Amino acid sequence: MAAATRETDPLIVGGIVGEVVGSFTRSIPLRVTYSSREVTNGKEFRPSQVVHQPRVEIGGCDYRNFYTLVMVDPDAPSPSNPHLREYLHWLVIDIPGSTGVSYGQEIMCYESPRPAAGIHRFVFILFQQLGRQTVYAPDWRQNFNTMDFAELYNLNSPVAAVYYNCQRESGSGGRRTYA
Repeated sequence: MAAATRETDPLIVGGIVGEVVGSFTRSIPLRVTYSSREVTNGKEFRPSQVVHQPRVEIGGCDYRNFYTLVMVDPDAPSPSNPHLREYLHWLVIDIPGSTGVSYGQEIMCYESPRPAAGIHRFVFILFQQLGRQTVYAPDWRQNFNTMDFAELYNLNSPVAAVYYNCQRESGSGGRRTYA
């Protein structure tokens, strides 16, 4: 499969690269599913579909490597006024390669998305750790900064990322997306 160009990479078009993470090259397969619905970049989910933590699988890598999974909302509390950017929804560390989050250590429990206004992007970012037990929980969820967190724990660039869009069940306007 050919690499996406800057103009077609959904992580760039969706503002994930630049707002949440810097440029990176995806090198590890990351599969996120809610029930049987797989998360793909820009896919729409309703809050009722994301109440329970998703299944996350990390494929094609050595089980001796460990990974950190971060889930954030860069649009909190609303896309037009994201003054709580980024809101940390989930943090799992020490995930062995070729496994899933259930084999890691959840240090910030999953908090289901409940966007109040507008269309929010929920981003899963996977980092390779330098070693086991080298990442610790932050003291906060709001105003989390993925890039600062990665720098603090020497996580370098992400190895994978994927995001979905979510808004209140009844809809409430906000950012318009094109799939």
